[in-house]
Amino acid sequence: LIPNCVAMVATVRALKMHSGGPTVTAGQPIPSEYSQENLELLAKGFVNLERHIGNALKFGIPVCVAVNRMKCDSEAEVQLLCRLSREAGASEAVVSSHWADGGEGARNLAEAVVRACSRSSNFRFLYPLEKSIEEKMVIIAKEIYHADGIEILPEAREKIERYKRQGNHDNTVTIEIVYSTQCSMLYICTL
Repeated sequence: LIPNCVAMVATVRALKMHSGGPTVTAGQPIPSEYSQENLELLAKGFVNLERHIGNALKFGIPVCVAVNRMKCDSEAEVQLLCRLSREAGASEAVVSSHWADGGEGARNLAEAVVRACSRSSNFRFLYPLEKSIEEKMVIIAKEIYHADGIEILPEAREKIERYKRQGNHDNTVTIEIVYSTQCSMLYICTL
C-alpha cells in the first residue's frame, strides 16, 4: 500500500492557539483573539502546520491542506493560511466548509485531493527497511520530532527483542503520541 498524497486538515483558530496567544481555560469564554481577525497570531501559529507539512514532504508525496473554514474566520485569514501552506510546500491548499455546507462544501477539497494524487510522487520511508528497530526509532525521533536521540526503557527493550525473535525486524515502525503535556510526551511504538 503506497499513499498518493497526504491530506492535512487545519483551522484558523487551532493555528492561532499554537501562536503563544492568550490561554484558553475550560469553562471560560474563548479569548476574542481567537474569534476575531488576527493575522499576526495566525502567522505565528502557522509554524506548527509548517512543521507538519515539512514532515509529510519527507515521504516524497504531495501534501494537500484542507482549511476547515469556520464562521468567524475572515477571508484575509483563510487566504493567508492557504498562501502560507503553499509557500511551505503544500501542492494544494483549499477551503473546505463541509461541516456547514455538506457535500458541496467538500467539493474543492475533493478536487484538490484528486489533483494532488495525480501529481508524480516518489514515496519513501524515512529509513531503509533493513535498519534495526532501534535505528528506525532514532531516525523517526530525529527527523520528525527533532529529538537528539531516544531512551529505550527496559520494558520497551524486552518488546523489541521479542519482535526481533518473531522475525519482525524488517517491518515499519510507527510512533504514536498517546499523551502529552508542555513538559513531556509519551510515545507508543508499533512495529
